[in-house]
Amino acid sequence: MAASPFTIVVGLEVHVQLLTESKLFCGCSTKFGAPPNTQTCPVCIGMPGVLPVMNGKAFRLALKAAAALNCRIAAFTKWDRKNYYYPDLPKGYQISQYDLPLCREGWLDVPGEDGEEERRIRIIRVHLEEDAGKSLHDEKAGRADSRIDLNRAGTPLLEIVTYPDIRSPAEAKTFLQELKLLLNYLEVSDCNMQEGSLRVDANINLHIPTPSGTVATPIVEVKNMNSFRAVEKALAYEAARQWEAFRETGRKLGEVPKQTRGWDEHAEVTRPQRSKEESSDYRYFPEPDLVPITVSETEIAEVKAGLGELPGDLRRQLRHEFALNAYDAEVLVQQGRATVEYFRRLAAASGDAKAAANWIQQDVLRVLNERQISIAEFPLAPETLGEVLRMVRGGRLDTLKGRQVFAHMLQHGLGPQEAVDALGITEVDDAELQALCRELVAANPKVIAEVRAGKEKALGSLVGQAKKRNPNVNPARVKEICLGLIARV
Repeated sequence: MAASPFTIVVGLEVHVQLLTESKLFCGCSTKFGAPPNTQTCPVCIGMPGVLPVMNGKAFRLALKAAAALNCRIAAFTKWDRKNYYYPDLPKGYQISQYDLPLCREGWLDVPGEDGEEERRIRIIRVHLEEDAGKSLHDEKAGRADSRIDLNRAGTPLLEIVTYPDIRSPAEAKTFLQELKLLLNYLEVSDCNMQEGSLRVDANINLHIPTPSGTVATPIVEVKNMNSFRAVEKALAYEAARQWEAFRETGRKLGEVPKQTRGWDEHAEVTRPQRSKEESSDYRYFPEPDLVPITVSETEIAEVKAGLGELPGDLRRQLRHEFALNAYDAEVLVQQGRATVEYFRRLAAASGDAKAAANWIQQDVLRVLNERQISIAEFPLAPETLGEVLRMVRGGRLDTLKGRQVFAHMLQHGLGPQEAVDALGITEVDDAELQALCRELVAANPKVIAEVRAGKEKALGSLVGQAKKRNPNVNPARVKEICLGLIARV
């Protein structure tokens, strides 16, 4: 793609299910996995005469997301009916927001590719709406039956619409990963694509430079992408398909109707579904059964004050204040606020931010995974683990013994010094170590010759002999002393 004679232009429409216990306009449960049609009522299946009542928690979660996405939150917003027929939309309309959405004009900064600067992806709008049900098709079984599960009908959704600022399939994937991380931090949504908590439609076309100016291909909306990897693969395929179609037909934007295509995960191709509707086709009009909503500046300020530390801020702090590289900072931020706070306390206790990051990634996270626990349940306080890191940093323990002490502390509930004593680890007097190294250098002229010839790895033999003579020696200190002695020979 990098060498292709066109620019990929992508805008995303992301639907996120909010973390509420009940639906947007009724009290039915939103719990995933219940038997079909067991979480419904007259309101969410659209029986005549019923009246919706807005879920206040859903609106507050939407405000949090809008504030974190740097959006301009509307002081006055209303509900609208979006009229269309699908079997899984029994009312014949969806309660959504049209001309006065919850907020407009925001942005999300995403990590750049290959260590490049962050890229800002602008947000057109964020609005609330209810979900439709789910159609279950059975073509593969040969019966060609379709069944309807309305458990999801009425579930609160946040729709986030970006500007066409995304320039590659990989960047689309990165945006979605960063959005998911942000919403997880805010506890707005679990963004579980396997359960339908995050669904993505992508609008894509190509801008092709020609001698007479840039030409744009017809926009295609791609649907049915069930993972971030699928989004990346589907957009890569669609870009290549549009390029070939343009070379064959020369059709440009505006010459054919906008098309919707579905991603076939098995065949790894997009397939045509239908022509895309325009907003006029939905016959929007204000929802008569719900009053508009007003939001004060005080409420907006309270929401912003309660956001806490967000992923982008933490990533920058770890890189600039703690001098971590991009990879280490990303791993820590991906684990969540609690892990970042554990790191900060461990870095302070140990006096070595890089070592703190390494121990968390290599040892702490391994234990959390093995025990299936969270960082809040990890038995070693960062100050306690920091003592072990200080012992390693000061040369009292080598890294291997430090990890033995770490494991012994976890297994027996001991403190650092207690674990050291229980393992029989004693500090070797430096004068004793100097004498041992002099003996080894004198007794191994062949090794000394190899080291002086530039083969420093040969020192491993001396380190091994030292450890056999005294298991408590620090290998790094042995190597340091031996190198000094050899230099003076």
